[in-house]
Amino acid sequence: MRPAAPGPDGGDQRRASGREKHTQKITVYLSAEELLDLERARLALLRYGAAADRGRIVREAIAVLLADLDARGKDSLLARRIASSNSALSDHALSDHAGSSNADSNGAPDQPNGTSESAL
Repeated sequence: MRPAAPGPDGGDQRRASGREKHTQKITVYLSAEELLDLERARLALLRYGAAADRGRIVREAIAVLLADLDARGKDSLLARRIASSNSALSDHALSDHAGSSNADSNGAPDQPNGTSESAL
């Protein structure tokens, strides 16, 4: 991981790597809608005179979000969105648990194909 580097104005911004050989790789799975949004962003940037491939856009977005996290901590956009999504998931899990359960008569949860573990 590379440390936060000050931006051109000396502020708290991180710099995204540009067109260089990258030695580290991650795999990110996107929905069709997210991939389409990323492509729309690439085309919008092209119209604005700022050509960039999808990888560059992702690296820039990561740099911006991490700089905001460094500067604002729990009040950053990333922290608030993650906390909000975790809260929504917890609320959903609690409502599922309180409601009807997908368990068979022995209390075993249903398997993805609809059969219970005890039936296997």
